[in-house]
Amino acid sequence: MAKQQKTSIFVWEGVNRRGQPAKGEISALNSAYAKAHLRKQGIEPRKVKKAAEPLFGIGGGGSSKRIKASDITFFTRQMATMVKSGVPLVQAFDIVADGMDNLSMRKIINEIRDSVSAGNDFASALKQHPDHFDDLTCNLIESGEQAGTLQTMLEKVAIYKEKTEILKAKIKKALMYPTITLIVAFGVTLILLIKVVPSFESMFTSFGAELPAPTQFVVSLSEMAQEYYLYVIAAIILAIVALKQALKNSPQFRDKFEATLLGIPVIGELLKKAAIARYARVLSTTFAAGVPLVDALDSVAGAVGNSVYRDAVFKVRDEVASGQQMHLAMRSTKIFPNMVVQMTSIGEESGALDDMLGKAADYYEAEVDNAVDNLTAMIEPMVMVFLGVVIGGLIVAMYLPIFEMGKVIK
Repeated sequence: MAKQQKTSIFVWEGVNRRGQPAKGEISALNSAYAKAHLRKQGIEPRKVKKAAEPLFGIGGGGSSKRIKASDITFFTRQMATMVKSGVPLVQAFDIVADGMDNLSMRKIINEIRDSVSAGNDFASALKQHPDHFDDLTCNLIESGEQAGTLQTMLEKVAIYKEKTEILKAKIKKALMYPTITLIVAFGVTLILLIKVVPSFESMFTSFGAELPAPTQFVVSLSEMAQEYYLYVIAAIILAIVALKQALKNSPQFRDKFEATLLGIPVIGELLKKAAIARYARVLSTTFAAGVPLVDALDSVAGAVGNSVYRDAVFKVRDEVASGQQMHLAMRSTKIFPNMVVQMTSIGEESGALDDMLGKAADYYEAEVDNAVDNLTAMIEPMVMVFLGVVIGGLIVAMYLPIFEMGKVIK
């Protein structure tokens, strides 16, 4: 595999297609590549020089980090605020970029600004970064530009992004507590078996008496842990890495994995409600933006977050494209709750589909919130019982011989 060449940041000044002066930053292998890239964007470069690198890699009021969904959400909200306040689009990019702590995100914003300065529209500039801006966002921005309602559309995109982030945060909250607790319990148990139990074992050996069955079991477990714990840890790490790679590189495996998650008690119900909430929210947003229903369903399919619901949305799209009413198409999939189907039917009949879907989204987002609280309340006592049985059981097993010795002495 060819080694990837390192790019550098270049500061440039030039003239755009409208003959207006423009300046900015661009990432390229060298100044010649930078000039060629600028000319492709419709900018005639007058001055291109390499940007000064900050001392020790620190400077510019931020740090280079991986761009997260929260960075994109913050960007859309800030742009919506700037445009709503009447700030010109190019100037808005500069203001928002200056407020970004993440230098990687600041670089993306500067590239978008350069593209817009060169005469491209906002949506086209976003489409140059498909890893960070999905088709739904680009399509909504494009609809806003074409209809002359960019301000309104940016507001809708910002709300959609914020709602999505809140939903993700709730699901992570529900799964984080038991995960961290189990990791801590595993770590404490391993330390007890590897470090503490051997000390007791040497003491018991000096007594010469037969150990109780629970103590013998724990001692045997300790001996196994001392011999194989590195292999166990390595196997767990490899399993996690393999799972991540399979989810990333194999669509078939990812689809089966997502379908399996829906069948897990309690957690599966939470994921179903989250998928319904996303479906209703995204469809409400896109339909309200004037996107044709079939195209809107295309965008929704990529946003529901689960392969089962994605395939169901594609089925709904195909039936709607053939002339079927959407609520009937939804019912035929047999995975949409009756309430959502009924609200969709009312929306279609009254001509207020976006409003009814928005209300359905509000309801299911509240349901996700309640499900998270219920899951946390249910898991807490289960975790306490688990910790008591495992760690408490180990400690009791170690002290049993001492208790029995006390009885003998009496």
